Amino acid sequence: METLKKVLKNKDILKKIGFTLLAFLVFKLLTYVTMPLIDPTALASLFDNSGFLGIVNSISGDALRNYSIIALGISPYITASIVIQLLQMDIIPVLKEWSEEGEVGRQKTARLTRYIAIALAFIQSLAMTFAFHSQQASLFEFGVADWATANGRNLWFFVYVYIAVVLTAGTAFMIWLADQITLHGIGNGSSMLIVGGIVISFPGTIASLIQYYITDPNGVMGTEVFSGQGAWNGYLLFAVSILMFIIVLVGVTYMQGATRKIPIQYANRPAGSKFSGKNDSNLPIKLNTANVIPVIFASIILSLPTTIFNYIGWGTSAGAQTAQNWINQIFSYNQPIGFAIYLILVLVFTFFYSFILVKPEDIAENLQKQNAYIPGVRPGLETEAYITKTLFRVTIIGALYLVLIAALPIITSMVLGHSYAQIGGTSLLIIVGVALETARQIETDTQEKTYAGFMRE
Repeated sequence: METLKKVLKNKDILKKIGFTLLAFLVFKLLTYVTMPLIDPTALASLFDNSGFLGIVNSISGDALRNYSIIALGISPYITASIVIQLLQMDIIPVLKEWSEEGEVGRQKTARLTRYIAIALAFIQSLAMTFAFHSQQASLFEFGVADWATANGRNLWFFVYVYIAVVLTAGTAFMIWLADQITLHGIGNGSSMLIVGGIVISFPGTIASLIQYYITDPNGVMGTEVFSGQGAWNGYLLFAVSILMFIIVLVGVTYMQGATRKIPIQYANRPAGSKFSGKNDSNLPIKLNTANVIPVIFASIILSLPTTIFNYIGWGTSAGAQTAQNWINQIFSYNQPIGFAIYLILVLVFTFFYSFILVKPEDIAENLQKQNAYIPGVRPGLETEAYITKTLFRVTIIGALYLVLIAALPIITSMVLGHSYAQIGGTSLLIIVGVALETARQIETDTQEKTYAGFMRE
């Protein structure tokens, strides 16, 4: 409560919050600006709030479903950031050198990340438009196909390139908007736009639940509604869905803040030092170090084979149909085999990404340079081994937690019998993580303001 009072009295923070809300408004308005030449209603059947497309659409604030000019959102930039992060692991020496050059190196890395993001956006736009057109022949508005194929010519390439250029420009604008939020708003701009996209889609989720369980006066759902719609059991299941959402939100909030603290002590300073004597501290290791990245990686890996084969075409022979059935069984996480593979991938990626983010060797080296040590553990290799073992144990719990988060939407859709409004653990994971970081930044900003006033007095 005290923090809230400080925020309301702090004009600078209120201006930052206002700027961030204004950016969200611009983001929301742009989701309704559909692509030229495209009929967005043709894509409705491809989005059922499940699978990888569901995750991407949720992050984009329904911009992808509407095929707006910002359909890709900030996702190419996030992908580029992850790629750069992986390449800095001694894979490309220049990138590793940049990571050690301080502010200058960060500026070089940020510039390269933007270039890669723009290139990825263009490639992704071409592939996505071609893929959607392969699945939906009516994707383009009336007259586009006639122009592209008139007099026996084939000008579809120019249509695809035009759409890719517009979508790439939309991504470039979103990257710029994220930078403005970082500079003049609250929190990290990219993270805030992702959260904004998810929050924007929440009213639609609640509306879908109401239409499915309680009432659908406009017939939006058609015949695909709950058999007891409007009856007591419809209201009961609606209440259960909301209650599950709240329980998941509370659980994710608790788990996101959980850490394992390794005690750290600093050796005695020189006798004449003002800070002589031991200084106790700790090294916090988050329970969920990898955050939501393993779930997204697993979704991408699992969706790629079926996506590629669907666009290539299976053929009509008995062997092709059998192969299609097996592929769907293996790579669809709505099937038992695919579900098991999906959870195993989440488990593996959690360990892989956690050890990328938390490097025991670097931590042990930095502690030794700072004349610090873990009580009962020798500096150097023993410290590295101790941190590795601790990180492994913590990651086991974190990986099981992420597996539960990843499985929750699938199990929920199976139990409730629909996928109109899943209890999205992945979305909540992103929201809670960003909310906690933003709250910490706001608290820090208010404290800095207080200290500055104290110093002036």
